[in-house]
Amino acid sequence: MKKTIAILVAVACVLLVQAPRADDGMWTFDNPPLKIWKEKFKFEPTPQWLEHVRLASPRVEGASGAFVSPNGLIVTNQHVANGQLQKLSTPEHNYVRDGFYAPTIEQELKCPDIDVNVFVSYEDVTARVQGAVTPGMSDRAAAETRRTVTTAIEKESTEKTGGLRSEVVKLYSGGEYWLYRYKKFTDVRLVFAVEEATGFFGGDFDNFTYPRYDLDVAFFRAYENGQPAKTEYLAWSQKGAEDKELVFAIGSPGTTSRLLTMAQLGFHREVANPTQMAVYMARRDALWRYGSTSAEAERRASAGRRGLENSMKRLVGQQDGLENERLMKAKYDEEAKLRTAVAAKPEWQKAYGDGWDQIAAAYKTYGPYAKRNAFSALTPSRLGGFALTLVRYAEEVRKPNNVRLDEFRDTRLDSLKTTLFSAAPVYPDMEESLLASWLRDAQVALGNDDPFVKAALAGQPPAAAAKAAAGGTKLTDPAFRKALFESGPEAIAKSDDPMIALARRVDPVLRELRTWIEQHITNVETTNGERIAKARFAVYGKSVYPDANSTVRISYGTVLGYEEGTTLVPYKTTFYGLFDRATSFGNKAPFFLPQRWFDRRAALDMSVPLNFAYTADTIGGNSGSPVINRNAELVGLNFDSNRQKLANRYMYIDEAEGARAVGVHSAGILEALAKVYGAERIVREITGR
Repeated sequence: MKKTIAILVAVACVLLVQAPRADDGMWTFDNPPLKIWKEKFKFEPTPQWLEHVRLASPRVEGASGAFVSPNGLIVTNQHVANGQLQKLSTPEHNYVRDGFYAPTIEQELKCPDIDVNVFVSYEDVTARVQGAVTPGMSDRAAAETRRTVTTAIEKESTEKTGGLRSEVVKLYSGGEYWLYRYKKFTDVRLVFAVEEATGFFGGDFDNFTYPRYDLDVAFFRAYENGQPAKTEYLAWSQKGAEDKELVFAIGSPGTTSRLLTMAQLGFHREVANPTQMAVYMARRDALWRYGSTSAEAERRASAGRRGLENSMKRLVGQQDGLENERLMKAKYDEEAKLRTAVAAKPEWQKAYGDGWDQIAAAYKTYGPYAKRNAFSALTPSRLGGFALTLVRYAEEVRKPNNVRLDEFRDTRLDSLKTTLFSAAPVYPDMEESLLASWLRDAQVALGNDDPFVKAALAGQPPAAAAKAAAGGTKLTDPAFRKALFESGPEAIAKSDDPMIALARRVDPVLRELRTWIEQHITNVETTNGERIAKARFAVYGKSVYPDANSTVRISYGTVLGYEEGTTLVPYKTTFYGLFDRATSFGNKAPFFLPQRWFDRRAALDMSVPLNFAYTADTIGGNSGSPVINRNAELVGLNFDSNRQKLANRYMYIDEAEGARAVGVHSAGILEALAKVYGAERIVREITGR
């Protein structure tokens, strides 16, 4: 793995952030790389084209999706839908294992706590936010001022637009601020999902590899006023992605860190990533232990464990990149080049020059707090998360809107209530087991004298503390959570529910940690990140793209195979390969195909493409992103990348070295829907045939 990344970075060294030359960038819709598209691909999209594909590409379950009919039908990945599948499942109906199909619209299943967000408009509010911060303000005063202004902007927008979800988004580390408005659908119903064995064929062995053979697809439908919503949508290409074709991925990529300073990258390498891995492992192992107790426990634990294992594997690749000397040398040279350009002009040096040093000084103080911040939490338990939300709401709602914690602003409360009032089942034995494991892991990581550990355990062993909190709580009942929330802050503050009592004990510790990090790290980052961003704009102009932050972006690339070692890797795989791989492994997990595939094999056109590789810049969060052609037709659905691409959180890895995103082919999806699953209703809706 490290050898591979070393080769990649040798090429990547010349790809400095100020001058994208390859298929580089997760671009915002206010600043798409039109010049690059025109010069490289002879493609000039109209404003109407860009608006159309944006409105048809909603954010779904923290990831991505696409509307594919005028009646609110959404396509995304099975693994994106997996959480809702598990919440809808029962011991009698395991939709994760067996999949789901609603033959009629009346049989579509309402999901308990999903919302779908359509990015309807945006507005540059940089001048208003940055202009409110006056020279000489401390980092803390500047942060408070920004919070006041952004809160006012969001509230004004919500009122002006009749309730659109309005969010001020920080881009370029504070170099710009944009107001993003979303239309939110909360009545979302499950229409179809393949079995996990088919959607995740090859399991962890094939994860982050290519060639792949996964039909990673599911369909939801958005409803409005009890009826299928009328939506912008992408036409479905029955031909699908073709070799060397220009394609675009529109989605909501999670987090990249390509604009970080060397000090921040060093902290990620030495502290943040190893600490995050320890958290992932602790939570994964807790789910393994619980899941091993019975078949039903395994069903309940499977979705969470799969997500954690995926995150762990991705983090390994990211960390390998940071530990590679050539990659870090490239990042060092990139920063040095910018700082040299700034130093060459006295006015720039005075305005921006010590921004890097200020961030470096702040990060020198962060180390002792990183592990405390990571392990001081109740959120590994859903019940713990519910309790902490209620306790904090009771305190925050008494404050003026502009000084509340961000998640308790008036404009965020609808989303908070969607989660808090979720009808998804809560399993008391699972909650107690996970909480006990987490408290034990926190005790080991932080020590008995740690403030969080002392407050959480209250003198008891972890298992006893978890049993006391989870054993007698009523928070398992969504009606109880809703009634308590609506009874107001006083009732919450006086509640004797044992899980709320636990949250009440630890909340002062968590608030103290959060305040320290905001004042000593976040505020310093924001003030000086803005200065560095302005320096970058001054030197390079706006030829750069901001780091990804779960907002809708557009990436571009070509459908393309590659060389690996001494062999060629094809741009596509087919149903032939799927059956061959299953048969070669004796049709045993994780290379298992359900019997329906063998029963209907004769009906399949085995030469139809199933998966394909392409060069667009993607990362976690792009799962479910529609892959479209010049005509804005959906030719595939992003679901993964290969190992060569894992370090791209910190630096774009050149496609010439085999870094690829991986998609499900639109023709393969149609073939399977019609001939394996008998889902003719969906086929007719997305093709009109």
